[in-house]
Amino acid sequence: MSVRELYGWMVQLITPRPIAWVSSLSQQGVPNLAPYSFFNGVGANPPMVMFCPANNRAGEPKDTLRNVQQTGEFVVNMVTEAMAEQMNQTAAEYSPETDEFVAAGVAKVTSAKVQVPRVQSCKASMECRVHQILEMGQGPGGANLVIGQIVWLHVAADLFNAEDQFLSEDFDTIGRMGGNVYSHTRDRFNLERPPRPADS
Repeated sequence: MSVRELYGWMVQLITPRPIAWVSSLSQQGVPNLAPYSFFNGVGANPPMVMFCPANNRAGEPKDTLRNVQQTGEFVVNMVTEAMAEQMNQTAAEYSPETDEFVAAGVAKVTSAKVQVPRVQSCKASMECRVHQILEMGQGPGGANLVIGQIVWLHVAADLFNAEDQFLSEDFDTIGRMGGNVYSHTRDRFNLERPPRPADS
């Protein structure tokens, strides 16, 4: 199969995928904002996340990858349903001189620990410093793995109740399916944790 066909199968089968709306900053100080659905947590000790920006059609690094390579910083903004249209707008191919925050009408706000701005209206954001970048492939669609250590968390106050418990049912994140299809996270169910095996 071609790279395009393989990608098509992967995004149809690996579902739903969480979305990292990654903000970064070029060496010239131009903000960048782009979504990546090959994204997940890596571990909590130390706290790390990863996302995978593929090379563009010319086989060159996309703006996000180039920015994090040069500055060593990025922010993962978590996408809720209210931000879906603006997130989708930032998936367009803009020139490196374009500020996607401005192009998509997304308000930015200063971060606490990194120079990269974050999305003001996102319910949660994770400020990160690059831990490692691995080039997994070359040429058009070549995979790159960016691993970042979380240095600061932002979580909206209205996602907590009076007892300071996180209200996951109010955190309306969306997931990426195949093609142009997305999923809600409103419909949820619980499973009991399996019992631990008895100590031997």
